[in-house]
Order: sequence, then structure tokens, then C-alpha cells
Amino acid sequence: MQQLESSLKTALQNAAQAVFGVEVPTASLTLQPTRKEFAGSFTLVTFPLTKALGKGPEQIGQALGEWLKTHEPRVRGYNVVKGFLNLEIADAEWLSQFAQLRAQPATAPVATDGPRNVVVEYSSPNTNKPLHLGHLRNNFLGYSVAEILKATGATVTKANLVNDRGIHICKSMIAYQHFGHGETPEQAGMKGDHLAGKYYVLFEKHYREEIKQLEAEGVATDIAKKQAPLMAEAQQMLQAWEAGEPDVKALWSQMNGWVYEGFDETYKTIGVDFDQYYYESETYLLGKERVEEGLTKGVFFKKENGSVWVDLQAEGLDEKLLLRADGTSVYITQDLGTAELKYQDFGYDSSIYVIADEQNYHMQVLQATLKKLGKPYADAIHHLSYGMVDLPSGKMKSREGTVVDADELVRDVVAAAKAATLEKGKTEGLSDEELEELYHMLGLGALKYYLLKVDPKKRMLFNPEESVSLEGHTGPFIQYSHARIAAIRRKATELGIDESADWSGIAGLEATEQELIQELARYASVVAEAARNLSPAVIAQYAYDLAKAYNRFYAEVSIFQEADAAKRSLRVALSARVGEQIKAAMGLLGIQVPERM
Repeated sequence: MQQLESSLKTALQNAAQAVFGVEVPTASLTLQPTRKEFAGSFTLVTFPLTKALGKGPEQIGQALGEWLKTHEPRVRGYNVVKGFLNLEIADAEWLSQFAQLRAQPATAPVATDGPRNVVVEYSSPNTNKPLHLGHLRNNFLGYSVAEILKATGATVTKANLVNDRGIHICKSMIAYQHFGHGETPEQAGMKGDHLAGKYYVLFEKHYREEIKQLEAEGVATDIAKKQAPLMAEAQQMLQAWEAGEPDVKALWSQMNGWVYEGFDETYKTIGVDFDQYYYESETYLLGKERVEEGLTKGVFFKKENGSVWVDLQAEGLDEKLLLRADGTSVYITQDLGTAELKYQDFGYDSSIYVIADEQNYHMQVLQATLKKLGKPYADAIHHLSYGMVDLPSGKMKSREGTVVDADELVRDVVAAAKAATLEKGKTEGLSDEELEELYHMLGLGALKYYLLKVDPKKRMLFNPEESVSLEGHTGPFIQYSHARIAAIRRKATELGIDESADWSGIAGLEATEQELIQELARYASVVAEAARNLSPAVIAQYAYDLAKAYNRFYAEVSIFQEADAAKRSLRVALSARVGEQIKAAMGLLGIQVPERM
């Protein structure tokens, strides 16, 4: 399609030279898809040419259109609407475009000039709680961005940095010591990550009660938060952990082991994976080495209490704590170590962090600090900052237990998909096992599409009822379109219709056939745009547009009742390619599509 647009611009330059005797630069020629209510495929905006050509926009459109119709075989006609020249492309050109598309597989790499060696870090869960709705957006974004970049030919490593140490982990451990009585996931009938989350919530509950008690005794709130016995114990446990105290390490290993089993089960269910795991418990020591390096270089400084800081005021930021006075590390300490470790392992030219926008400042500090240290990979860091997910009732809060649990949500959407499918009564011929697989595919497709169709930068409201809707601008609508096409291909095979028959001489293409070819030809530029902007929403919109275009074609054009064998073949070939393209596009979103539905 880009080649066609380039050829049309060259022809328009020749037309301007021939008609007006003026050389028009390519930059002045803006071609865009023609709006659906007008005839044509490409539209030239003529307003920018009025000064150079000395005529009104409509006169320019008429003159250029007439020249093209006479001299350019790719253009079969034109119409002018005010300052817009709509060009109608010849059938032979559309058939040529389609033949070129079919010569390449739907999943062929898309050439771009973007980074070639990329690490995409996503998920990054804390081992003190199960995954929730916000984590789902993170996981789906990270996985999809990695797949989109792979589609441009980049070498991509999917990395997961597990936050397995720190004060928040110690809170769950302290609560378990006080209230767990040796409970195991098996005894509780819970996944291990849910069991750890239960004690994190219990810690916060009892901690708040201790604060209230101290406040009742006349202690100021800020001081009460620090003096509350549970918090003091958690701080002591963090120091004991960093000192390697055996009992603390043993409990930490036991609880984290439970959590990892739970995470693995969730990851498998939601269809995301990782090539490399990093653990903060292993990277924080390397981070401490970088802090020492910064002190030696004089780019970090110590305060009187022994804490270590970096001054980033000149960078428009602030002073940032890198190491506490008691020698324990903070988040950015291990982030310094992980950034270096990833570079040692993969030598990336782009390291993408999929992290919510509430961490924008933190990511700015990380990059600025690495620049202070003179690290060669500092400029390669890119923060894919995405908006938080809110509920109609407000912001989710893990410590208060007011979150939408990921496992529970997936079960809900799968159940909704099952109910909707059974209601339509189109399940004949499928085994119980195939049906369960279909329900899971549809439910997860609905959820993923709902979270990915929104631009990552936008904060979004999660509406549970809307998310599981299987109609409209949804994943299941696109999945159903693929299943319909699969059925058409099966019928074509039964009827002996050859998709590869010679249809090069067909004349009189239907408008919906032209539209389909144009949509198919857009795919490469859409993938390139999605990769450039790190936005799966671009792919999601394309998949929806393609499915809508196909359903218009299906409603308006007969396939099997068509008398002309060449046209029948073309329409089956078009259907097949649309199905392959839908599958490829949805695959970049991590969404599977069914053959039967």
C-alpha cells in the first residue's frame, strides 16, 4: 500500500508539472483514506497547493484529477468535494495489490527502523499478594508490546522482575507469625499467593488498630505509625533478612515458594510468559555496589545519619534516597542493580519498563541516576507509562482488600462467555472439552481486548458488566468473525473452490471488496505504528476495523451463489486472507481465535 501511495504522489507531481508548470514537493502532497460516504480510496487535500499553483482548491482538484484519469492507469476515476480530490483506483491495481499481499504470509515481519535488541520488563509482582486487575493490564500490555516488537523483526526478551523482598514482604511474614498458626495453602484450600495476600491484609488491619490505640493514648498520628509494635517488628525483620538470619530466611523462602506456585498458575491461565526472571533479593546487592560506586565518584553523598542520597535538582527533580541510614536498600537500590544485570545479560539497545504512571517520577530518577553514574545504557531506558485501572467505586487498594482479584475475574468472564454461547445455542458438534476451551478463549479474549483497546497512557474505568459483553466493540465480535471465515473456508473446500485460481482479469470489483483489500494492505503500517508508539490499542482498533469491513462484505456480496467462478475464487481468497490477518493481529494482543463458534 505504501508503494501505491508513493506511486500516486509521483503521478500527482507529474500532473502538477504538466498542468501548471510547477514542481510540487512530495511533502506538500497529503494522501489519506477516502471517507466512507464518498467514492474513492485515496483523498488528496488540495488546500496546501493553492499558493504554489495559483488556483482555488476545487480548480486544482479538477485539473489534477482529469490529468490522472487520462495519463495514470492506476486511477480509473475521481471526484472533487470542495478542497478534496478523491481518487478511485482501477480494479487491476487492487487485484495486483492483493496478489502481492498473498505472496507473503500474514505473519511476515514488518520492516521498521526501531530498536533491534529489546528487553520488555512487565508483571513485576510483589510476593505479598495475588495478582489483581491492575496486574492484568500490566501483563497484557507487556506481553502484547513484546509480540508487536517481535513482529518488526526485533530480538525481544520478556523479563519479569519479582519484588520478593522489602518491608511489604515482611508485613505478610510478621502477620503470618502472629496469626497463621502454621497454616498452609493445602490446609486453607487457597492458592499460595492468595494465602500470602490474606496475611498482608491482616497486617494492615491490626496495624491500624494499634495506631488507633496509640492515638487514644495521646500519641501523634505520624509517631504512632512508626511506634506501632507490628511496624517495628516488620522493620526489625527487614534488617534481620538483610543480615541473613536463618529463621527469617526460612520463613521468607517458604511463603515465597507458595506465592510462586500461585503466580505460575495464574500466568498459565491468562496466557503470558517470560524468557527471564530477576529477583530483587538477588539484584539489590549489585545495586548497593552501584551506590558505593557513586559515593566513590562523588556523584552521591551521605547525610549525617549515614543514609545515602543523589542530588538531582539540576535535572529538575529532587534529592533521592538511595540507601537508608540502617543500611537497608530501597526500591531504587535494586533497580540500579537490575538495570545493569539486564544490560550484562542482553546488551539491549532499548529496555522497556511497563510500569503504571504513578511511578513516573521514580523512573525519571532511575534514568537520571544512571546518567550520573555514566552508564552506557542509561539512554536506552524507556518507561511505558500506563494509566491506572479504577473501579466505579474508586481506586483499588491491596492493603484494604478492595481489589478485583485476577483469578476470580478470569473465572467470571469465562462463565459469562459460557452463558452467552449457550444462550445462542450454537454449540452442536463440539465435545465438552472443546466447549470448555472455547469458553475460556472467548472469556479471556473479552477481558484482554477490553483492557488493550484503550490507549495505554489513558487511565481507564473498569466496568465489570461492560467488560464481559460479547457484542459490539469487543474481542468476541472479532473472534466470531474469524470463526465465520473458518466455516466459509471449510465449505469452499467441500465445494472444491480453489482459492488460488486465476482471478487477475476480473473487472467490476465491489466496493466492499476494494475496502477489504485496502484494509488488508494497511496491516504493515499499523504494526509499525503500534511498535513506534508501544500501543497495542492500535492493533486492537485495526482488528475491529478489519472484522467490521469483512462483515459488511459478507452481508453485501454473495460468495457461493456467485455465478462467475473467478469471482467465487477471489471472494474465498479474500475471506481466507482476512481470517489469517485477524488471527495474526489478535495474536499480537495475546488473544486466540476459534475455528468454530
